Amino acid sequence: MLRTLKDLIDTFTTPAQAQSPREREHALQLGTAVLLVEVMRADPTITAAERATVLDTLRGKFSLADDELARLLELAEDTARTSHDYHRFTSAMNEHFTQAQKIHMVETMWQVAYSDAHLDAHENHLISKIAGLLHVTHGEYIGAKMRAREAAGPA
Repeated sequence: MLRTLKDLIDTFTTPAQAQSPREREHALQLGTAVLLVEVMRADPTITAAERATVLDTLRGKFSLADDELARLLELAEDTARTSHDYHRFTSAMNEHFTQAQKIHMVETMWQVAYSDAHLDAHENHLISKIAGLLHVTHGEYIGAKMRAREAAGPA
């Protein structure tokens, strides 16, 4: 565990151009997981449905084995508790994600928010803030929200 934390810290303190492709992939995986966990944590009550949505999203996006997913989620939860800003995560996404991937990230965050059939004001604020950091336009943000709400079905 300590080795993993050291690797994580090194990932964020090493300049992007000095990172190996594996380190960049790890940073993007962790950043994605942290942002999804932050949406889950924004609501005062974390539900099994939210956790399952986060795991399903990470499984689909990164094709990780169950033990790797569990480690990634644990590390993301630890990182989310100690993080003071989202810039280090969103800046990596801005550098490596296409606009469509960033919009999909916002939509995925909305899916986590809607997964418990309750949209909390803190979730709404957080997703709006992160969408801004990802340079997602207001129209793209609203479109992502509407698609996620439609996919969630009637509440």
